[in-house]
Amino acid sequence: MFKKKIFSIVLTIFIVVLFDSMALAATIALTSAGQSPDAMMVKVILKKMNVEADFDMALKPDAIKNHKALIIVVGGSSKGLGAAGIDQDQEKTRVEKILSIAKDRGLKVLVMHVGGDSRRGILTDAFLEITAPQADRIIYVTGANNDGYFTKIAEEKKIPVEESETIRALDEHLKKVLGEWGVI
Repeated sequence: MFKKKIFSIVLTIFIVVLFDSMALAATIALTSAGQSPDAMMVKVILKKMNVEADFDMALKPDAIKNHKALIIVVGGSSKGLGAAGIDQDQEKTRVEKILSIAKDRGLKVLVMHVGGDSRRGILTDAFLEITAPQADRIIYVTGANNDGYFTKIAEEKKIPVEESETIRALDEHLKKVLGEWGVI
């Protein structure tokens, strides 16, 4: 009788802990494409919105578990790549694998570029070429589309885009998109 009671208590604790940890799991995976600090800015914005995201600048493909959405913040940084101990080709491969897994598992993909015109360039554009065509939605900060890149990709791939006037206004766009997707 005593063993059954102990077993029952242990089983109950196990179930509570299991379901509690499942409830706390974030539905959003957040990473960088290009290792710029811009992904950290998006993490801070999400935190201010009380939205939890599993954040990892160098998210590994096997880290995508029970997520519903993937946010990839694009910004190429030679310094960031060096600090991560990887080169541009390794980063491209990582991002391609993440996108493939996300698509296979039915995750919504939000591609963001929050650095404006000053963060566009050859390195960033190399990562945009990989990510933007795979997006379900794109959010960019005013100035990043001076060359019409986002307009063109949106038309070609039929991807809805959101333009944010400032980084501070990104929360409204994130609320809209993530709300439409049922993620928040």
